[in-house]
Amino acid sequence: LNEEFDLIILDLMLPEVDGFDICRQVRQEKNTPIIMVSAKKDDIDKIRGLGLGADDYMTKPFSPSELVARVDAVYRRVALAQMRDENNFKEEIRSGDFALNLRNRTLEKSGRRIKLTQVEFAILQLFMQNPGRALSREDILTSVWGRDYDGELKIVDVNIRRLRIKIEDNTANPTYITTVWGYGYKWGL
Repeated sequence: LNEEFDLIILDLMLPEVDGFDICRQVRQEKNTPIIMVSAKKDDIDKIRGLGLGADDYMTKPFSPSELVARVDAVYRRVALAQMRDENNFKEEIRSGDFALNLRNRTLEKSGRRIKLTQVEFAILQLFMQNPGRALSREDILTSVWGRDYDGELKIVDVNIRRLRIKIEDNTANPTYITTVWGYGYKWGL
């Protein structure tokens, strides 16, 4: 993984290696967007793939035009995040023990660096720019994945769960990203 890629399209059913393992390895080292493709259609496989850090999951068969549209959607999300950073640029957003550096796209909690995917970073940036405001799942989906995203709403919950594992002191009783039952989530500091 010494190579740099703008985006990875990862088939889970590789002949010699498990695609889930590759996703896990990439995610440990890089924030490169990943679109998983697979013949596995079960929700558990989709949730596992998204939980390991994939930005999207497509089931076969799919049309080449759909794949291109999803690649474009990922690029739009990254470009939109960069544009927001440039237009409303603050070098850093601070909240409690957290420092989110928008230029370097890094997060520190009490001085300790926490690795985030691009999607996790975008979600956390949205929360920290709207402290105390309840954001619906649809708001989060539109802001992070874009209006043209055609996937499932549960991708928001999967990414919130991953973020909580990384930043919460106690995931069973979260204090930073709190649930607004029947609606969505809010940054609780």
